[in-house]
Amino acid sequence: MTRLSDLTTLRVGGPVRSLVDTSGERDFIDAIKDADAAGSPLLVLGGGSNVLASDDPFDGVVVRDRRRDIYVQDDGACGGVSVTITAGTPWDDVVARACEDGWVGIEALSGIPGSTGATPVQNVGAYGAEIADVLALVRVWDRLESRVRSLARVDCGFGYRDSLLKRSMRAAAPDAGEWRPTPRYVVLDVTLQMRHGTLSAPIRYAQLAKALDVEEGARLPLGDVRQAVIDVRASKGMVLDAADHDTWSAGSFFTNPILSASAAATLPEDAPRFGAEDGQVKTSAAWLIERAGFARGFAVSADAPAGLSTKHTLALTNRGTAAAADVAELARAVRDGVHSAFGVELVPEPVLVGLTL
Repeated sequence: MTRLSDLTTLRVGGPVRSLVDTSGERDFIDAIKDADAAGSPLLVLGGGSNVLASDDPFDGVVVRDRRRDIYVQDDGACGGVSVTITAGTPWDDVVARACEDGWVGIEALSGIPGSTGATPVQNVGAYGAEIADVLALVRVWDRLESRVRSLARVDCGFGYRDSLLKRSMRAAAPDAGEWRPTPRYVVLDVTLQMRHGTLSAPIRYAQLAKALDVEEGARLPLGDVRQAVIDVRASKGMVLDAADHDTWSAGSFFTNPILSASAAATLPEDAPRFGAEDGQVKTSAAWLIERAGFARGFAVSADAPAGLSTKHTLALTNRGTAAAADVAELARAVRDGVHSAFGVELVPEPVLVGLTL
């Protein structure tokens, strides 16, 4: 029997009642419709890189989109390219293709695991870039209205690690509770608009600029930026490696907190502060975790099978034999410790399936 531990990068999670792999859009939609019609719990799963699933059985249907298609429309007239990618396509395959073919704008998003369909849900971002920077259109299956819809960038309501798609997971649906653990809007494909070029977008992240030995704002060959990003991610344990338990994680487990100006004023003077929308202030989750006393490699006990990465405190890792309960226990300890020290509530980034923190 298939287990969610076989399908997720944290390698935890219980057995699933039914796993459906689909190879076409119609099959994908039908699998979703069938699960919804039967009133069955539904988990649409991509690369499994942003999921913490319970050890208990998942008494529902797991659906995977196995399409791997990239359709290119070169409009030439303005030096741009429009690319439509099916949801199941591994995201890093898209970035690799972009860097090879001279599509500028997503090179800083190299090395991120998971599927393309997940990128607009989380408004995936790294090293000064976000998918919202280049996204033109998302085609989705609307589970409530039972139809295909096209959402332009302006319709997606993008924010920091947030979107309309993600929020639709939390919004109550009439007579159906909440759309969990899969959003109301299920991504079918994503269309990106990028420009042609050999040099990257301006480097907008200090750590990446340092790794490249350039000033912020510089432009470099796409391949150089991609390799530097992968190297930096690897130094943090954020590039998957089956032989390295430090990479058995869901990536950054907590999002960086967005605080009101008054709440940010209560932080220590040396706490990182970055401007956010509506006069709010973003601070660093990693800084809070470390200053609350949780060092790299921290575990709740010496023999605990889950621990913070030895390379980066934002990654909660499976040391090889962890269960979901072990990861959840570690997450609660870190979250509660930060709240006790600073009064800030850390918010988990992964989708929680069958458990709460």
